[in-house]
Amino acid sequence: MNDRKEDEVRRMLDAPPRVQLPPDLLPRAISRGTRSRHRARLLRRALWALLTAAAVAFAVWASVTEPWRPPPTGVTPPFEGW
Repeated sequence: MNDRKEDEVRRMLDAPPRVQLPPDLLPRAISRGTRSRHRARLLRRALWALLTAAAVAFAVWASVTEPWRPPPTGVTPPFEGW
């Protein structure tokens, strides 16, 4: 019984692989991965540029409008005591 298992394992190991891969699979995978990495890098840079532009726009807006100051009163207080 042990010999039968060994023979079966040897036959499986000596058999050619069943799946045949295309010969140009590695270069295609490398080029696709390179393109994907470049696209991701470009997207990251664009998002950082957008974030920087938004921060600069907010800083300019805040320096011009000064939202931390209280709004001016629309009505003067009553004039009494003279």
